[in-house]
Amino acid sequence: MSTTRTDTGTARAARVHALIDSPVGPLTLVAQDGALVTLYMSDETHRSDLGEEDPGAFADAERQLREYFAGERTAFDLPLSPHGTEFQKSVWRELAAIPYGVTATYAEVAERTGRAPSSARAVGSANGANPIAIVVPCHRVVGANGSLTGYAWGTDRKRFLLDLEQGTQ
Repeated sequence: MSTTRTDTGTARAARVHALIDSPVGPLTLVAQDGALVTLYMSDETHRSDLGEEDPGAFADAERQLREYFAGERTAFDLPLSPHGTEFQKSVWRELAAIPYGVTATYAEVAERTGRAPSSARAVGSANGANPIAIVVPCHRVVGANGSLTGYAWGTDRKRFLLDLEQGTQ
């Protein structure tokens, strides 16, 4: 794996990526320093921030995703390093704590992060900015009335993932 220099002159590993197939379409996995930083739910290999292609770097992630889609895995055990603000990271930690097959509302996630339910819109923005879809289960967040509100990867994919987890897929 090659290294790049940061603005401060310190070395860090370059990003690598791999494209894998899934029931929701192609997934593009991006890692840096051995940790997953992004999972795109479409073929986004045209992006400039992917780094070199290295499918071998994602064997464990690919296995766990395959198990998830087969209904054999309910939680992921992968090194993650999502990039975001502290608020976004606090929301993403709460998303990861929502159990498999369960949904939570934006207001509930806001309360779990120590915010007032009125900050549900800010939680929605952080949810939409989640860079590691599926593994950090932003699809488990629904509207106050249980509706499948906006999902960055489309409500059809959100419904598929929720149905998969509830055993109806």
